[in-house]
Amino acid sequence: MESQDLRNVGLKVTHPRLRILALLEEARPRHMTAEDIYRALIGVGDEIGLATVYRVLTQFEAAGLVLKHNFEGGQAVYELDRGEHHDHMVDIESGKVIEFSSPEIEVLQHRIAAEHGYEIEEHALVLYVRKKRQ
Repeated sequence: MESQDLRNVGLKVTHPRLRILALLEEARPRHMTAEDIYRALIGVGDEIGLATVYRVLTQFEAAGLVLKHNFEGGQAVYELDRGEHHDHMVDIESGKVIEFSSPEIEVLQHRIAAEHGYEIEEHALVLYVRKKRQ
């Protein structure tokens, strides 16, 4: 993503927007809290305030550039909307977010909805997990 992507969604190109967009593009893991982004910016010498980070993330979400997830028991996390559907597992002890895709689960969800006379418009599947004890 680049400055043209910002223009395409009607956002003015600014230094904070470009830096936050770049951070989200490079993020490993792909999910970051606003505080993670703020700390990363400070770490490389960018003096962008936490309030600005929140404001930019809200604008990005409204423009469809990022997805915001509010997993139970944790802070909101953000990831770039790369267009591919995936689901999430959240480790309830560490808070780690794991992405996964399962064609079988997707088919089953659509079949269940159809059996009840519905079509899925949108969905989010989150599994809350704990490491197996050995």
